Amino acid sequence: MQDKEIALKGIPASPGVIMGKAFMVGSEQYVIMKRHLADEEIPHEVKRFKDSLTRTKAEILDIKKKMENEIGAEEAQIFSAHLLVIEDSMLMDEVLSKLKKDRLSVEYVFQDVLKKYIKIFSDIDDEYLRERISDINDVGKRILKNLIGAKEKSLSTISEKVIVISYDLSPSDTAIMHKKNVIGFATDIGGRTSHTAIMAKSLEIPAVVGLEDVTSKVKEGDEVIVDGTHGTVVINPTAKTIKKYTLEKKRYAVREKYLKELKGLPCETLDKRKIMLSANIEFPMEVPSVLAHGAHGIGLYRTEFIYMNRKDLPSEEEQFEAYSTVAKKMKTQPVIVRTLDLGGDKFLSQFALPEEMNPFMGWRAIRFCLARPDVFKVQLRAILRASAYGKLKLMYPMISGIQELKAANDILEDVKASLKKDSISFDENIEVGAMIEIPSAALTSDVLAGEADFFSIGTNDLIQYVVAVDRVNEKIAYLYDPAHPGVLRLIKQIIDSGHAAGIWVGMCGEMAGDVTMTLVLLGMGLDEFSVSPIAISEVKKIVRSVTFEQAKEIAAKALTFSTGEEVQKFCIDALKKAVPDLAEGLL
Repeated sequence: MQDKEIALKGIPASPGVIMGKAFMVGSEQYVIMKRHLADEEIPHEVKRFKDSLTRTKAEILDIKKKMENEIGAEEAQIFSAHLLVIEDSMLMDEVLSKLKKDRLSVEYVFQDVLKKYIKIFSDIDDEYLRERISDINDVGKRILKNLIGAKEKSLSTISEKVIVISYDLSPSDTAIMHKKNVIGFATDIGGRTSHTAIMAKSLEIPAVVGLEDVTSKVKEGDEVIVDGTHGTVVINPTAKTIKKYTLEKKRYAVREKYLKELKGLPCETLDKRKIMLSANIEFPMEVPSVLAHGAHGIGLYRTEFIYMNRKDLPSEEEQFEAYSTVAKKMKTQPVIVRTLDLGGDKFLSQFALPEEMNPFMGWRAIRFCLARPDVFKVQLRAILRASAYGKLKLMYPMISGIQELKAANDILEDVKASLKKDSISFDENIEVGAMIEIPSAALTSDVLAGEADFFSIGTNDLIQYVVAVDRVNEKIAYLYDPAHPGVLRLIKQIIDSGHAAGIWVGMCGEMAGDVTMTLVLLGMGLDEFSVSPIAISEVKKIVRSVTFEQAKEIAAKALTFSTGEEVQKFCIDALKKAVPDLAEGLL
Protein backbone atom coordinates (compact mmCIF):
# COMPACT_ATOMS: atom_id res chain seq x y z
CA MET A 1 0.00 0.00 0.00
CA GLN A 2 1.31 3.45 -0.92
CA ASP A 3 2.35 5.73 1.93
CA LYS A 4 0.06 8.68 2.56
CA GLU A 5 0.74 11.78 0.49
CA ILE A 6 2.40 14.63 2.41
CA ALA A 7 2.73 18.21 1.14
CA LEU A 8 5.24 20.59 2.74
CA LYS A 9 5.69 24.33 2.25
CA GLY A 10 9.09 26.04 2.25
CA ILE A 11 11.02 28.86 0.59
CA PRO A 12 11.25 28.74 -3.22
CA ALA A 13 14.96 28.77 -4.09
CA SER A 14 14.94 27.99 -7.83
CA PRO A 15 11.87 27.72 -10.12
CA GLY A 16 10.54 24.73 -12.03
CA VAL A 17 8.87 21.40 -11.29
CA ILE A 18 10.64 18.06 -11.06
CA MET A 19 9.61 14.55 -9.99
CA GLY A 20 11.93 11.74 -8.98
CA LYS A 21 13.34 9.40 -6.33
CA ALA A 22 14.62 10.78 -3.04
CA PHE A 23 18.32 10.48 -2.26
CA MET A 24 19.07 11.23 1.37
CA VAL A 25 22.34 13.09 2.06
CA GLY A 26 23.84 13.97 5.41
CA SER A 27 21.08 12.20 7.31
CA GLU A 28 23.53 9.80 8.97
CA GLN A 29 23.34 10.22 12.72
CA TYR A 30 26.47 9.03 14.46
CA VAL A 31 25.49 7.37 17.74
CA ILE A 32 28.30 8.17 20.16
CA MET A 33 28.23 6.17 23.39
CA LYS A 34 29.65 7.63 26.60
CA ARG A 35 32.88 5.79 27.34
CA HIS A 36 35.01 6.53 30.43
CA LEU A 37 38.78 6.56 30.09
CA ALA A 38 41.61 5.37 32.25
CA ASP A 39 44.41 7.89 32.85
CA GLU A 40 46.79 6.04 30.54
CA GLU A 41 44.27 6.24 27.65
CA ILE A 42 44.15 10.05 27.55
CA PRO A 43 47.36 10.60 25.50
CA HIS A 44 46.05 8.14 22.89
CA GLU A 45 42.71 10.01 22.72
CA VAL A 46 44.54 13.34 22.28
CA LYS A 47 46.52 11.80 19.41
CA ARG A 48 43.33 10.40 17.80
CA PHE A 49 41.76 13.85 17.94
CA LYS A 50 44.77 15.58 16.40
CA ASP A 51 45.00 12.91 13.69
CA SER A 52 41.32 13.37 12.82
CA LEU A 53 41.85 17.14 12.51
CA THR A 54 44.79 16.54 10.17
CA ARG A 55 42.74 14.14 7.99
CA THR A 56 39.77 16.50 7.94
CA LYS A 57 41.94 19.46 6.97
CA ALA A 58 43.45 17.41 4.13
CA GLU A 59 39.96 16.46 2.90
CA ILE A 60 38.79 20.09 2.90
CA LEU A 61 41.93 21.31 1.12
CA ASP A 62 41.40 18.60 -1.50
CA ILE A 63 37.78 19.67 -2.07
CA LYS A 64 38.86 23.34 -2.15
CA LYS A 65 41.47 22.57 -4.80
CA LYS A 66 38.98 20.63 -6.93
CA MET A 67 36.45 23.45 -6.70
CA GLU A 68 39.08 26.03 -7.69
CA ASN A 69 39.90 23.96 -10.79
CA GLU A 70 36.31 23.17 -11.76
CA ILE A 71 34.38 26.32 -10.79
CA GLY A 72 36.72 29.11 -9.73
CA ALA A 73 38.95 30.45 -6.97
CA GLU A 74 36.36 32.90 -5.63
CA GLU A 75 33.70 30.25 -5.11
CA ALA A 76 36.22 27.95 -3.40
CA GLN A 77 36.80 30.63 -0.74
CA ILE A 78 33.81 29.30 1.21
CA PHE A 79 36.09 26.45 2.32
CA SER A 80 38.34 28.98 4.01
CA ALA A 81 35.57 29.23 6.61
CA HIS A 82 35.78 25.47 7.12
CA LEU A 83 39.51 25.67 7.65
CA LEU A 84 38.92 28.44 10.19
CA VAL A 85 36.69 26.09 12.20
CA ILE A 86 39.49 23.50 12.34
CA GLU A 87 42.02 26.18 13.26
CA ASP A 88 39.77 27.69 15.95
CA SER A 89 42.01 27.27 18.99
CA MET A 90 39.19 28.17 21.40
CA LEU A 91 36.98 25.32 20.20
CA MET A 92 39.81 22.79 19.98
CA ASP A 93 41.34 23.76 23.34
CA GLU A 94 37.93 23.35 24.96
CA VAL A 95 37.70 19.80 23.57
CA LEU A 96 41.13 18.85 24.91
CA SER A 97 40.49 20.51 28.27
CA LYS A 98 37.13 18.76 28.66
CA LEU A 99 38.68 15.45 27.55
CA LYS A 100 41.29 15.60 30.32
CA LYS A 101 38.84 16.84 32.93
CA ASP A 102 35.89 14.50 32.25
CA ARG A 103 37.97 11.50 31.09
CA LEU A 104 35.46 10.60 28.39
CA SER A 105 36.13 9.40 24.82
CA VAL A 106 37.20 12.23 22.54
CA GLU A 107 34.31 11.71 20.05
CA TYR A 108 31.79 12.04 22.89
CA VAL A 109 33.48 15.19 24.20
CA PHE A 110 33.82 16.70 20.71
CA GLN A 111 30.15 16.08 19.91
CA ASP A 112 29.16 17.76 23.19
CA VAL A 113 31.31 20.85 22.52
CA LEU A 114 30.08 21.00 18.91
CA LYS A 115 26.44 21.07 20.07
CA LYS A 116 27.27 23.96 22.40
CA TYR A 117 28.79 26.04 19.56
CA ILE A 118 25.87 25.30 17.24
CA LYS A 119 23.46 26.44 19.98
CA ILE A 120 25.41 29.69 20.39
CA PHE A 121 25.22 30.45 16.65
CA SER A 122 21.54 29.44 16.50
CA ASP A 123 20.69 32.08 19.10
CA ILE A 124 22.47 34.92 17.25
CA ASP A 125 20.00 37.46 15.87
CA ASP A 126 21.71 37.73 12.49
CA GLU A 127 20.53 35.77 9.45
CA TYR A 128 23.94 35.54 7.81
CA LEU A 129 25.68 34.32 10.98
CA ARG A 130 22.89 31.83 11.74
CA GLU A 131 23.38 30.36 8.29
CA ARG A 132 27.08 29.80 9.04
CA ILE A 133 25.90 26.94 11.27
CA SER A 134 26.10 24.83 8.13
CA ASP A 135 29.86 25.44 8.00
CA ILE A 136 30.31 24.28 11.60
CA ASN A 137 28.01 21.30 11.03
CA ASP A 138 29.84 20.22 7.90
CA VAL A 139 33.27 20.35 9.51
CA GLY A 140 31.97 18.77 12.72
CA LYS A 141 30.50 15.77 10.89
CA ARG A 142 33.75 15.29 8.99
CA ILE A 143 35.78 15.29 12.20
CA LEU A 144 33.37 12.84 13.85
CA LYS A 145 33.43 10.60 10.77
CA ASN A 146 37.21 10.48 10.89
CA LEU A 147 37.23 9.86 14.65
CA ILE A 148 34.96 6.82 14.49
CA GLY A 149 36.10 5.61 11.07
CA ALA A 150 32.62 5.81 9.53
CA LYS A 151 31.92 5.65 5.81
CA GLU A 152 30.11 8.76 4.62
CA LYS A 153 27.36 8.66 2.03
CA SER A 154 28.16 11.20 -0.64
CA LEU A 155 26.76 12.76 -3.79
CA SER A 156 29.73 11.19 -5.55
CA THR A 157 27.99 7.80 -5.24
CA ILE A 158 24.96 8.86 -7.29
CA SER A 159 24.58 6.80 -10.47
CA GLU A 160 21.03 7.80 -11.52
CA LYS A 161 18.94 10.96 -11.63
CA VAL A 162 17.67 11.80 -8.12
CA ILE A 163 16.21 14.52 -5.95
CA VAL A 164 18.53 15.24 -3.04
CA ILE A 165 16.90 15.57 0.39
CA SER A 166 19.07 16.94 3.19
CA TYR A 167 19.00 18.87 6.45
CA ASP A 168 21.25 21.30 4.61
CA LEU A 169 23.61 21.00 1.68
CA SER A 170 27.17 21.75 2.68
CA PRO A 171 29.53 23.59 0.35
CA SER A 172 31.42 20.31 -0.12
CA ASP A 173 28.17 18.72 -1.35
CA THR A 174 27.30 21.55 -3.72
CA ALA A 175 30.87 21.69 -5.01
CA ILE A 176 30.37 18.34 -6.76
CA MET A 177 26.63 18.59 -7.40
CA HIS A 178 26.95 20.32 -10.77
CA LYS A 179 28.66 17.23 -12.21
CA LYS A 180 26.25 14.65 -10.79
CA ASN A 181 22.74 13.43 -11.56
CA VAL A 182 20.96 15.86 -9.25
CA ILE A 183 17.70 17.07 -10.83
CA GLY A 184 16.36 18.93 -7.79
CA PHE A 185 16.79 19.29 -4.06
CA ALA A 186 14.99 20.14 -0.84
CA THR A 187 16.43 21.05 2.57
CA ASP A 188 15.21 21.48 6.13
CA ILE A 189 17.00 24.78 6.63
CA GLY A 190 18.29 27.65 4.51
CA GLY A 191 17.09 31.14 3.74
CA ARG A 192 17.17 33.37 0.69
CA THR A 193 20.78 34.37 1.44
CA SER A 194 22.10 30.87 2.21
CA HIS A 195 24.74 29.37 -0.06
CA THR A 196 22.21 26.59 -0.82
CA ALA A 197 19.72 29.05 -2.32
CA ILE A 198 22.48 30.80 -4.27
CA MET A 199 23.75 27.50 -5.64
CA ALA A 200 20.21 26.45 -6.64
CA LYS A 201 19.90 29.49 -8.90
CA SER A 202 23.33 28.85 -10.40
CA LEU A 203 22.53 25.20 -11.13
CA GLU A 204 19.09 26.17 -12.47
CA ILE A 205 17.39 23.10 -11.03
CA PRO A 206 14.13 23.21 -9.03
CA ALA A 207 14.82 23.63 -5.33
CA VAL A 208 13.01 24.42 -2.09
CA VAL A 209 14.79 25.33 1.16
CA GLY A 210 13.63 26.05 4.72
CA LEU A 211 11.16 23.13 4.85
CA GLU A 212 12.02 22.50 8.54
CA ASP A 213 11.32 18.76 8.66
CA VAL A 214 11.50 17.29 5.15
CA THR A 215 14.28 14.87 6.21
CA SER A 216 12.05 13.33 8.88
CA LYS A 217 9.15 12.89 6.45
CA VAL A 218 11.06 11.39 3.49
CA LYS A 219 12.59 7.91 3.22
CA GLU A 220 15.29 6.86 0.78
CA GLY A 221 13.69 6.03 -2.58
CA ASP A 222 10.37 7.80 -1.92
CA GLU A 223 8.70 9.46 -4.89
CA VAL A 224 9.05 13.23 -4.45
CA ILE A 225 7.82 16.29 -6.35
CA VAL A 226 9.74 19.56 -5.96
CA ASP A 227 7.94 22.72 -7.08
CA GLY A 228 10.64 25.36 -6.85
CA THR A 229 8.35 28.04 -8.29
CA HIS A 230 5.88 27.97 -5.40
CA GLY A 231 8.09 26.46 -2.67
CA THR A 232 6.18 23.16 -2.33
CA VAL A 233 7.42 19.59 -1.87
CA VAL A 234 5.05 16.63 -2.19
CA ILE A 235 6.09 13.24 -0.78
CA ASN A 236 4.53 10.03 -2.15
CA PRO A 237 2.09 11.92 -4.41
CA THR A 238 -1.20 10.34 -5.42
CA ALA A 239 -2.04 9.65 -9.07
CA LYS A 240 -4.20 12.79 -9.04
CA THR A 241 -1.33 14.95 -7.72
CA ILE A 242 1.13 13.45 -10.22
CA LYS A 243 -1.28 14.29 -13.05
CA LYS A 244 -1.60 17.86 -11.75
CA TYR A 245 2.17 18.42 -11.51
CA THR A 246 2.85 16.66 -14.82
CA LEU A 247 0.62 19.26 -16.44
CA GLU A 248 2.33 22.02 -14.42
CA LYS A 249 5.75 20.73 -15.52
CA LYS A 250 4.69 20.72 -19.18
CA ARG A 251 3.27 24.23 -18.89
CA TYR A 252 6.48 25.45 -17.27
CA ALA A 253 8.60 23.77 -19.96
CA VAL A 254 6.49 25.27 -22.77
CA ARG A 255 6.69 28.68 -21.12
CA GLU A 256 10.48 28.39 -20.72
CA LYS A 257 10.91 27.33 -24.35
CA TYR A 258 8.65 30.16 -25.44
CA LEU A 259 10.61 32.67 -23.36
CA LYS A 260 14.01 31.37 -24.49
CA GLU A 261 13.00 32.11 -28.06
CA LEU A 262 13.17 35.77 -27.03
CA LYS A 263 16.87 35.46 -26.18
CA GLY A 264 18.19 36.91 -29.42
CA LEU A 265 15.50 39.57 -29.74
CA PRO A 266 16.02 43.14 -28.54
CA CYS A 267 14.41 44.31 -25.32
CA GLU A 268 12.27 47.08 -26.77
CA THR A 269 8.66 48.20 -26.71
CA LEU A 270 6.35 47.89 -29.70
CA ASP A 271 7.15 51.51 -30.59
CA LYS A 272 10.92 50.77 -30.43
CA ARG A 273 11.91 52.30 -27.08
CA LYS A 274 15.00 50.28 -26.11
CA ILE A 275 15.46 49.05 -22.54
CA MET A 276 18.72 47.80 -21.06
CA LEU A 277 18.08 44.36 -19.52
CA SER A 278 20.87 43.25 -17.17
CA ALA A 279 21.49 40.61 -14.53
CA ASN A 280 22.56 40.61 -10.87
CA ILE A 281 25.42 38.31 -9.86
CA GLU A 282 27.60 37.54 -6.84
CA PHE A 283 30.14 35.11 -8.31
CA PRO A 284 32.02 34.85 -11.64
CA MET A 285 30.58 31.33 -12.04
CA GLU A 286 27.17 32.91 -12.68
CA VAL A 287 28.26 34.58 -15.95
CA PRO A 288 27.35 31.57 -18.18
CA SER A 289 23.79 31.72 -16.83
CA VAL A 290 23.66 35.48 -17.53
CA LEU A 291 24.70 34.90 -21.14
CA ALA A 292 22.45 31.85 -21.58
CA HIS A 293 19.39 33.89 -20.58
CA GLY A 294 20.19 36.71 -23.00
CA ALA A 295 21.04 39.54 -20.61
CA HIS A 296 22.59 42.64 -22.15
CA GLY A 297 25.08 43.06 -19.33
CA ILE A 298 25.50 42.84 -15.57
CA GLY A 299 23.72 45.62 -13.71
CA LEU A 300 24.96 44.59 -10.26
CA TYR A 301 28.09 42.62 -9.45
CA ARG A 302 28.12 42.32 -5.66
CA THR A 303 31.72 42.24 -4.49
CA GLU A 304 31.48 41.79 -0.71
CA PHE A 305 31.38 38.00 -0.90
CA ILE A 306 35.06 37.91 -1.88
CA TYR A 307 35.76 39.45 1.57
CA MET A 308 33.74 36.93 3.57
CA ASN A 309 34.41 33.51 5.09
CA ARG A 310 38.10 34.22 5.52
CA LYS A 311 40.49 35.54 8.16
CA ASP A 312 42.50 37.82 5.87
CA LEU A 313 41.65 40.59 3.42
CA PRO A 314 41.58 39.74 -0.29
CA SER A 315 44.63 41.14 -2.04
CA GLU A 316 44.48 43.56 -4.95
CA GLU A 317 45.65 40.75 -7.24
CA GLU A 318 42.95 38.35 -6.04
CA GLN A 319 40.24 40.97 -6.57
CA PHE A 320 41.65 41.95 -9.97
CA GLU A 321 41.49 38.30 -11.02
CA ALA A 322 37.81 38.05 -10.05
CA TYR A 323 36.73 41.33 -11.67
CA SER A 324 38.78 40.87 -14.85
CA THR A 325 37.44 37.31 -15.26
CA VAL A 326 33.88 38.66 -15.36
CA ALA A 327 34.90 41.54 -17.66
CA LYS A 328 36.56 39.18 -20.15
CA LYS A 329 33.62 36.74 -20.15
CA MET A 330 31.12 39.55 -20.78
CA LYS A 331 33.34 40.97 -23.58
CA THR A 332 31.77 44.20 -24.89
CA GLN A 333 28.72 44.02 -22.62
CA PRO A 334 28.71 46.35 -19.60
CA VAL A 335 29.38 45.16 -16.06
CA ILE A 336 28.50 47.41 -13.10
CA VAL A 337 30.75 46.57 -10.15
CA ARG A 338 29.35 47.68 -6.81
CA THR A 339 32.01 48.54 -4.27
CA LEU A 340 31.87 46.50 -1.09
CA ASP A 341 28.70 46.76 0.95
CA LEU A 342 29.77 45.32 4.29
CA GLY A 343 27.88 45.73 7.55
CA GLY A 344 24.11 45.39 7.94
CA ASP A 345 23.46 41.66 7.40
CA LYS A 346 26.98 41.04 6.03
CA PHE A 347 29.49 40.56 8.83
CA LEU A 348 33.26 40.54 8.63
CA SER A 349 35.22 39.58 11.73
CA GLN A 350 38.61 41.04 10.78
CA PHE A 351 37.21 44.59 10.63
CA ALA A 352 35.73 44.35 14.14
CA LEU A 353 32.54 46.03 13.00
CA PRO A 354 30.72 47.36 16.05
CA GLU A 355 27.61 45.65 17.35
CA GLU A 356 24.78 48.02 16.47
CA MET A 357 21.13 48.35 17.42
CA ASN A 358 20.20 49.08 13.79
CA PRO A 359 22.98 47.59 11.63
CA PHE A 360 21.17 48.31 8.34
CA MET A 361 21.45 52.00 9.19
CA GLY A 362 24.89 51.78 10.74
CA TRP A 363 28.59 51.80 9.84
CA ARG A 364 28.38 50.00 6.49
CA ALA A 365 28.85 50.28 2.73
CA ILE A 366 30.24 53.66 1.57
CA ARG A 367 30.42 54.89 5.18
CA PHE A 368 32.80 52.07 6.02
CA CYS A 369 34.82 52.62 2.81
CA LEU A 370 35.29 56.33 3.47
CA ALA A 371 36.40 55.56 7.03
CA ARG A 372 38.83 52.89 5.80
CA PRO A 373 40.37 54.33 2.59
CA ASP A 374 43.21 51.81 2.89
CA VAL A 375 40.74 48.98 2.20
CA PHE A 376 38.71 51.03 -0.30
CA LYS A 377 41.73 52.01 -2.41
CA VAL A 378 42.82 48.38 -2.84
CA GLN A 379 39.41 47.51 -4.25
CA LEU A 380 39.27 50.58 -6.49
CA ARG A 381 42.73 49.76 -7.90
CA ALA A 382 41.59 46.21 -8.69
CA ILE A 383 38.38 47.41 -10.37
CA LEU A 384 40.17 50.07 -12.43
CA ARG A 385 42.85 47.61 -13.56
CA ALA A 386 40.13 45.14 -14.59
CA SER A 387 38.39 47.89 -16.60
CA ALA A 388 41.14 47.53 -19.22
CA TYR A 389 39.74 44.07 -20.07
CA GLY A 390 36.07 44.90 -20.65
CA LYS A 391 33.33 47.47 -20.25
CA LEU A 392 33.32 47.92 -16.49
CA LYS A 393 31.38 50.59 -14.63
CA LEU A 394 31.67 51.50 -10.97
CA MET A 395 28.89 52.07 -8.43
CA TYR A 396 28.91 53.20 -4.78
CA PRO A 397 26.29 51.73 -2.38
CA MET A 398 24.30 53.58 0.28
CA ILE A 399 25.09 57.14 -0.76
CA SER A 400 23.09 59.48 1.50
CA GLY A 401 24.19 62.86 0.19
CA ILE A 402 26.45 64.82 -2.13
CA GLN A 403 29.36 65.01 0.36
CA GLU A 404 29.77 61.21 0.38
CA LEU A 405 29.60 60.97 -3.40
CA LYS A 406 32.22 63.70 -3.83
CA ALA A 407 34.46 62.15 -1.15
CA ALA A 408 34.30 58.74 -2.85
CA ASN A 409 35.09 60.30 -6.22
CA ASP A 410 38.05 62.17 -4.72
CA ILE A 411 39.52 58.88 -3.49
CA LEU A 412 38.87 57.38 -6.93
CA GLU A 413 40.80 60.22 -8.58
CA ASP A 414 43.73 59.60 -6.21
CA VAL A 415 43.74 55.92 -7.22
CA LYS A 416 43.61 56.85 -10.92
CA ALA A 417 46.59 59.17 -10.45
CA SER A 418 48.49 56.39 -8.68
CA LEU A 419 47.83 53.94 -11.54
CA LYS A 420 48.93 56.50 -14.12
CA LYS A 421 52.12 57.09 -12.17
CA ASP A 422 52.77 53.32 -12.22
CA SER A 423 51.95 53.19 -15.98
CA ILE A 424 49.13 50.71 -15.38
CA SER A 425 46.35 50.64 -17.99
CA PHE A 426 42.71 51.29 -17.09
CA ASP A 427 39.63 52.88 -18.62
CA GLU A 428 40.13 56.56 -17.84
CA ASN A 429 36.51 57.29 -18.85
CA ILE A 430 34.95 54.61 -16.66
CA GLU A 431 31.36 55.51 -15.75
CA VAL A 432 30.78 56.07 -12.03
CA GLY A 433 27.30 55.80 -10.57
CA ALA A 434 25.47 55.98 -7.27
CA MET A 435 23.00 53.53 -5.80
CA ILE A 436 19.93 55.40 -4.66
CA GLU A 437 18.61 53.43 -1.71
CA ILE A 438 18.28 56.01 1.05
CA PRO A 439 15.36 58.51 1.18
CA SER A 440 17.74 61.47 1.59
CA ALA A 441 19.49 60.47 -1.65
CA ALA A 442 16.17 60.05 -3.44
CA LEU A 443 14.95 63.47 -2.26
CA THR A 444 18.20 65.15 -3.37
CA SER A 445 18.66 63.07 -6.51
CA ASP A 446 18.61 66.26 -8.60
CA VAL A 447 21.76 67.38 -6.73
CA LEU A 448 23.46 63.96 -6.89
CA ALA A 449 22.80 63.70 -10.63
CA GLY A 450 25.38 66.43 -11.21
CA GLU A 451 28.14 64.29 -9.70
CA ALA A 452 27.17 60.84 -11.12
CA ASP A 453 27.21 59.25 -14.57
CA PHE A 454 24.17 57.10 -13.73
CA PHE A 455 21.80 56.04 -10.95
CA SER A 456 20.81 52.52 -9.94
CA ILE A 457 17.85 52.28 -7.59
CA GLY A 458 18.38 49.77 -4.79
CA THR A 459 14.79 49.04 -3.84
CA ASN A 460 15.52 46.40 -1.17
CA ASP A 461 16.80 49.02 1.26
CA LEU A 462 14.89 51.99 -0.16
CA ILE A 463 11.52 50.35 0.53
CA GLN A 464 12.38 49.35 4.10
CA TYR A 465 13.61 52.87 4.88
CA VAL A 466 10.64 54.61 3.23
CA VAL A 467 7.98 52.58 5.07
CA ALA A 468 10.12 52.11 8.22
CA VAL A 469 10.01 48.32 8.22
CA ASP A 470 12.70 45.74 8.91
CA ARG A 471 12.23 43.43 5.91
CA VAL A 472 13.54 40.40 7.87
CA ASN A 473 11.09 40.92 10.75
CA GLU A 474 8.28 38.45 10.09
CA LYS A 475 5.85 40.32 12.39
CA ILE A 476 5.79 43.37 10.13
CA ALA A 477 6.78 41.78 6.82
CA TYR A 478 3.33 42.61 5.43
CA LEU A 479 4.26 46.31 5.54
CA TYR A 480 7.19 45.80 3.15
CA ASP A 481 5.28 46.93 0.07
CA PRO A 482 6.96 47.80 -3.26
CA ALA A 483 3.58 49.08 -4.52
CA HIS A 484 3.23 51.63 -1.69
CA PRO A 485 2.35 55.03 -3.24
CA GLY A 486 5.18 56.67 -1.29
CA VAL A 487 7.70 54.25 -2.78
CA LEU A 488 6.38 54.75 -6.32
CA ARG A 489 6.49 58.55 -6.02
CA LEU A 490 10.11 58.48 -4.84
CA ILE A 491 11.11 56.17 -7.69
CA LYS A 492 9.44 58.50 -10.19
CA GLN A 493 11.29 61.47 -8.66
CA ILE A 494 14.66 59.66 -8.94
CA ILE A 495 14.06 58.78 -12.60
CA ASP A 496 12.92 62.30 -13.48
CA SER A 497 15.92 63.87 -11.69
CA GLY A 498 18.36 61.64 -13.53
CA HIS A 499 16.80 62.33 -16.93
CA ALA A 500 16.69 66.08 -16.29
CA ALA A 501 20.46 65.97 -15.73
CA GLY A 502 21.04 63.84 -18.83
CA ILE A 503 22.02 60.58 -17.06
CA TRP A 504 20.40 57.15 -17.34
CA VAL A 505 18.59 55.46 -14.45
CA GLY A 506 18.46 51.74 -13.70
CA MET A 507 17.13 49.53 -10.92
CA CYS A 508 18.97 46.55 -9.37
CA GLY A 509 16.73 45.74 -6.39
CA GLU A 510 14.30 42.82 -6.28
CA MET A 511 11.49 45.10 -7.44
CA ALA A 512 13.12 45.19 -10.90
CA GLY A 513 12.33 41.49 -11.29
CA ASP A 514 8.78 41.75 -9.89
CA VAL A 515 6.74 41.20 -13.08
CA THR A 516 3.66 42.82 -11.56
CA MET A 517 5.60 46.12 -11.41
CA THR A 518 7.36 45.94 -14.80
CA LEU A 519 4.78 47.95 -16.75
CA VAL A 520 4.71 50.73 -14.12
CA LEU A 521 8.52 51.02 -13.98
CA LEU A 522 8.69 50.97 -17.78
CA GLY A 523 6.08 53.73 -17.97
CA MET A 524 7.94 55.84 -15.41
CA GLY A 525 10.88 55.90 -17.83
CA LEU A 526 13.27 53.42 -16.17
CA ASP A 527 16.16 52.86 -18.60
CA GLU A 528 17.59 49.64 -17.18
CA PHE A 529 16.21 46.60 -15.31
CA SER A 530 18.81 44.44 -13.55
CA VAL A 531 17.31 41.17 -12.34
CA SER A 532 18.10 37.56 -11.46
CA PRO A 533 19.11 35.70 -14.68
CA ILE A 534 16.03 33.47 -14.48
CA ALA A 535 13.73 36.53 -14.57
CA ILE A 536 15.27 38.09 -17.70
CA SER A 537 12.98 36.44 -20.26
CA GLU A 538 9.83 37.35 -18.34
CA VAL A 539 10.73 41.03 -18.10
CA LYS A 540 11.72 41.08 -21.79
CA LYS A 541 8.41 39.49 -22.82
CA ILE A 542 6.44 42.16 -20.94
CA VAL A 543 8.48 45.03 -22.38
CA ARG A 544 8.01 43.69 -25.92
CA SER A 545 4.22 43.39 -25.47
CA VAL A 546 3.31 47.08 -25.10
CA THR A 547 4.10 50.50 -26.51
CA PHE A 548 5.92 53.01 -24.34
CA GLU A 549 2.83 55.24 -24.53
CA GLN A 550 0.67 52.43 -23.11
CA ALA A 551 3.16 51.89 -20.30
CA LYS A 552 3.20 55.63 -19.50
CA GLU A 553 -0.59 55.59 -19.17
CA ILE A 554 -0.40 52.60 -16.82
CA ALA A 555 2.26 54.32 -14.69
CA ALA A 556 0.30 57.57 -14.53
CA LYS A 557 -2.82 55.70 -13.41
CA ALA A 558 -0.87 53.67 -10.80
CA LEU A 559 0.36 56.92 -9.24
CA THR A 560 -3.22 58.08 -8.58
CA PHE A 561 -4.07 55.34 -6.06
CA SER A 562 -3.87 55.90 -2.33
CA THR A 563 -2.91 52.39 -1.13
CA GLY A 564 -0.43 49.74 -2.18
CA GLU A 565 -3.24 47.18 -2.33
CA GLU A 566 -5.07 49.25 -4.94
CA VAL A 567 -1.84 49.69 -6.93
CA GLN A 568 -1.10 45.95 -6.81
CA LYS A 569 -4.57 44.98 -8.03
CA PHE A 570 -4.39 47.51 -10.86
CA CYS A 571 -0.91 46.31 -11.91
CA ILE A 572 -2.00 42.66 -11.99
CA ASP A 573 -5.05 43.52 -14.10
CA ALA A 574 -2.86 45.56 -16.48
CA LEU A 575 -0.40 42.65 -16.82
CA LYS A 576 -3.20 40.18 -17.54
CA LYS A 577 -4.54 42.47 -20.22
CA ALA A 578 -1.16 43.22 -21.83
CA VAL A 579 0.43 39.75 -21.65
CA PRO A 580 -2.36 37.21 -20.95
CA ASP A 581 -0.40 34.07 -21.87
CA LEU A 582 2.55 34.98 -19.62
CA ALA A 583 0.36 36.27 -16.78
CA GLU A 584 -1.51 32.96 -16.58
CA GLY A 585 1.69 31.10 -15.76
CA LEU A 586 3.04 33.68 -13.33
CA LEU A 587 0.10 34.80 -11.21
